[in-house]
Amino acid sequence: QVQVVESGGGLVQPGGSLRLSCAASGSICSIYRMGWYRQAPGKQRELVADITNNGITNYADSVKGRFTISRDNAKNTVYLQMNSLKPEDTALYYCKLGPVTTGRGLQYYWGQGTQVTVSS
Repeated sequence: QVQVVESGGGLVQPGGSLRLSCAASGSICSIYRMGWYRQAPGKQRELVADITNNGITNYADSVKGRFTISRDNAKNTVYLQMNSLKPEDTALYYCKLGPVTTGRGLQYYWGQGTQVTVSS
């Protein structure tokens, strides 16, 4: 079994910062890609950023220069540092892990979501 726990969401004023964390635990051998997605009300879920196990990153154009993704492979944890937040960043943010090498083969996992609200 693999558990995925997100934290760090909240309410912040425009221009502020937040840091999201997503930690995976359980029967994990390795995690190739770790990423963050978001879904605003009435919109489709979209990729925000992801990172491979050798540090290659990918960002949505809307967050380039403002958000930074990083990971700690020893802790199976991925972070999303969000700076210069805008109201349009308001969404439910999800962590996605995979492919994850486990005792049951390759698997994909989603976190439960953490709410980010940017408002004055």
